[in-house]
Amino acid sequence: MARPVRVPYLIWATGEYGSANHGRSNATVALRLAQKLLRDGYMDVRVCTPRGRVLQADELDELRPAKERDAMAKGQQRGNREAKKPKKDKAKVIAAAPSRKDAAWQPDFGPGKKK
Repeated sequence: MARPVRVPYLIWATGEYGSANHGRSNATVALRLAQKLLRDGYMDVRVCTPRGRVLQADELDELRPAKERDAMAKGQQRGNREAKKPKKDKAKVIAAAPSRKDAAWQPDFGPGKKK
């Protein structure tokens, strides 16, 4: 006795001259076939997922892989990095201005020994 083949994605479509039923093994192939049936003029195209959810023709984008579905233009993408803290404002020091410090005692190093 032949063992039945399990097909997780079932596609069925109703057209002007009848209906078509197909089974496919993965979501990408099922999506491609459903879009082809829509282009060929079938009016009611549905896809049943492995979890039993029935997708109508306008919900077929849910079968696309996450990479394609979530791809956005560069300007719309947001990173997940934490925002940096703003830098502390520093007072500008002008090198030409004289120092305002009081003259403090500084040790006097006398002339060094000569050999």
